[in-house]
Amino acid sequence: MTLLAVAPMRPWPGLLAPLWWAVKAVRRELVDFRFDYPVDFVAAAGPKDSLHYYLYSDRLFFDAMEPGPGGVPVQRSRGFHTHNPAYVAWYGLMSLEQWLRGEDPAGRRTFLRQVAWLQAHAVERADGSVVWPFTVDWQEGDCRLKAPWISAMVQGLAISCLIRAHRVTDDPRLLDMCRGAATVFEKSFEDGGVRTVEDGRVSYEEYPGTPRPRVLDGSLFSLLGLYDLYAQNGDQRILRLFTEGVDGLIQDLPTWDYRGKWSWYGSHGYLCPPHYNKLNCALLSSLASLSDEPTLRHYAEAWTPARLTARERAEVFMMFMLTKNRSRLKHLLRRRS
Repeated sequence: MTLLAVAPMRPWPGLLAPLWWAVKAVRRELVDFRFDYPVDFVAAAGPKDSLHYYLYSDRLFFDAMEPGPGGVPVQRSRGFHTHNPAYVAWYGLMSLEQWLRGEDPAGRRTFLRQVAWLQAHAVERADGSVVWPFTVDWQEGDCRLKAPWISAMVQGLAISCLIRAHRVTDDPRLLDMCRGAATVFEKSFEDGGVRTVEDGRVSYEEYPGTPRPRVLDGSLFSLLGLYDLYAQNGDQRILRLFTEGVDGLIQDLPTWDYRGKWSWYGSHGYLCPPHYNKLNCALLSSLASLSDEPTLRHYAEAWTPARLTARERAEVFMMFMLTKNRSRLKHLLRRRS
C-alpha cells in the first residue's frame, strides 16, 4: 500500500473552512495526543552503499499531503495548496524505504518519480548554487518570509533524496546537483544562504530570517543531507560544513530542552507536539551515530517519551496545552493588528 493511498479529508467548503481547520487542530492536539509516535530510527542508513534513510515513518507529514499530478504530493494548508519540495523529497525517501522493506513493490518507481520532480524544479542561481524555493509566503513565529525563499530542511532532504537516486541510477548529474545544493550552507541568509553565526556558533536555518525561528528538526535534516554528500564523495569542504553545524548544534541544544524531559518547538514559546518531539529524538539519534557525539545521544535519550513517569506525562501535556494556546492567541492578536 502506498503512503498516499488514502488522501486526507478535504476542508469544509466556504465559510465553514475556518471551523474545519479549528476542529482539526483541537482534535490533533487534544483528542489524538499520544506521547509516542511512529518514527523509527533506521540503523542501516549512513554507509556509502546504503539506500536506507535515517528514519522511517508511514504517518509523519502525510496528514498535510494529498496526491497531486504525476504522482507527486501536494501540501494542503489553511492558506495554500502547493508543492512543498521538502515533502516531495520525504515522500520519495519513505517510498524507497517501503520498497527496501518489501512493503511496496512500486516504491522504487515512486521514489524515482519524486527525484524527477526535484530535478525538473531545481533552480540554478548565478553563483552556481542549486535551490528548491518555497513558492508561498510563510509566517513562522515573528519571522515573515516572502516567496520565493529557501530552507535548510528542503536543501538537506533534497540532497539525501538525490544521493540515493545517484546510488540507484549512477547518474553523475545528480551528484553535481547535490554539490550545488550544498553551496547555500556556506552563505549567510542575508546573502541568499541558510547559514547563521551567533557567538561563533554555526546554525543552518529551516526558516532563514529574523527574528530567528530556530526550529530544531529542519536544522537536523540539513545536517543529515550534508553527511550523505560527504559520505558519497569524501569532500573535505562538505565535512567541514557538517562538523561546524554539529558543533553549533551541541552548544545550542540546551535552548530546546524542557527540564530534561521534552523539547521546545523553536522559539515560539511552546513545547513540541508529540510527533515533533519524537522526530527530534530520532534525528538526534541518527546524528549521534554518525558523529559519535555523546551530547546528541544524551538529549535524544532525555526526550524519549518512554522515560516519563505518569506525573511527568501529565506535566508535559499540561505545559504543551498551555504554551501552545498561548502561542496561538499571540498569533491571532498579531494578525488582527
